[in-house]
Amino acid sequence: MRVRDVHAVLAWGMHLGSFRASGFSSARSVCGGTQAYMQLAATRNMTMAKTLFILNDPPYGTERSYNALRLAGSLSKREGEEVKVFLIGDAAACAKANQKVPQGYYNLEVMVKGPARHGVEVGVCGTCMDARGIADTELAEGTKRSTLEELTNWTQWADKTLVF
Repeated sequence: MRVRDVHAVLAWGMHLGSFRASGFSSARSVCGGTQAYMQLAATRNMTMAKTLFILNDPPYGTERSYNALRLAGSLSKREGEEVKVFLIGDAAACAKANQKVPQGYYNLEVMVKGPARHGVEVGVCGTCMDARGIADTELAEGTKRSTLEELTNWTQWADKTLVF
């Protein structure tokens, strides 16, 4: 855990009483004793941030889905970050396998696989897949058919929800 992470944990609203119960006499001793505090935080298995990305736009014709997947991929590489991606509406086509794009263009199938390689769960709205004729067998590696119920659970799980 880094010093910026300690400040994030403090910002989460841990109060002075819990520090005293852990053997610290004040919040100042926590900040002054960063190493001891980091050990305390590690023993409590604290996760720094949980971010849900909800993508609505089609894979091509706009760069929203492209940029959302770039950000999700970058964030997923950071220590202490948990990321989930949900593709809904026209964004369901981002997860279609075997996309063929002209030379020099970005490929959303490749972009969606990136975060998945870093442990990101990528759900694709099943109703949206059906409406667009995308079968489960046509989904890119690392993605899965999902439901509105799962999106609801992920929304409650997330500290931050980013909608593109």
